[in-house]
Amino acid sequence: MTPSSLDHVRLYRMDLPDHACPWGLKAVRLLEERHIPFQDHPLRSEEEVAAFKAAHAVATTPQVFAGQERIGGYTDLAARLGTRPEASEFSYTPVIAVFATAALMDLALAGGLSGFMGISICLLAMLKLMDVAAFAASFRKYDLLTQRWPAWGRLYPGVELLVGLGILIRPDVAMASRLIGATAVLLGAMGMVSVGKAVFIDKLALNCACVGGNAKAPLGVVSFAENLIMALMGAVMLVVG
Repeated sequence: MTPSSLDHVRLYRMDLPDHACPWGLKAVRLLEERHIPFQDHPLRSEEEVAAFKAAHAVATTPQVFAGQERIGGYTDLAARLGTRPEASEFSYTPVIAVFATAALMDLALAGGLSGFMGISICLLAMLKLMDVAAFAASFRKYDLLTQRWPAWGRLYPGVELLVGLGILIRPDVAMASRLIGATAVLLGAMGMVSVGKAVFIDKLALNCACVGGNAKAPLGVVSFAENLIMALMGAVMLVVG
């Protein structure tokens, strides 16, 4: 079997109502460009995606099969066909815009470090709230709690906004301050664990949901920064509280 003459090809890709996997679409396009007949198996629900991953012991979709052989994802397919995979469509523009805007607002309000952190968290929450469904779908790909409790993906933006507002308000009541601080530390710690597992253990190449579900920022440093900021500010509130 030559690389360009694959037989009995099957493509399994995520195609949810509010989120079609870009890598799956790239695989479709590559197979069509090479005129390779294939059976397309779109996975149209989170349950189907989870069941497929469990059945084949894989962490990501799409997955391409040729007969009984699993070729792998889009990048593996491109390598098998002897072509260079398309570059990842990553952009840090939304991240730069968020933190630059937060810095300018904080400078105008003379809010100090806590003001900058609070404004940053509120802006990040706002971007998630613009399309909660898209954020939840993207977040679930790597967040460990959302994978076990899907509703958390929809609740998270609101909770993050409340934490950001709590940091900005700086409540005088010690108990309220400690509650906000503890929530921030918990969210930040859980986030760093989830991102660390996805990036360094599972080695997933995903978009970061930190600036919204439709953004193209790569998962890694950006998401770590968001969660680290939240955890550090929460720790400060717990100590000073």
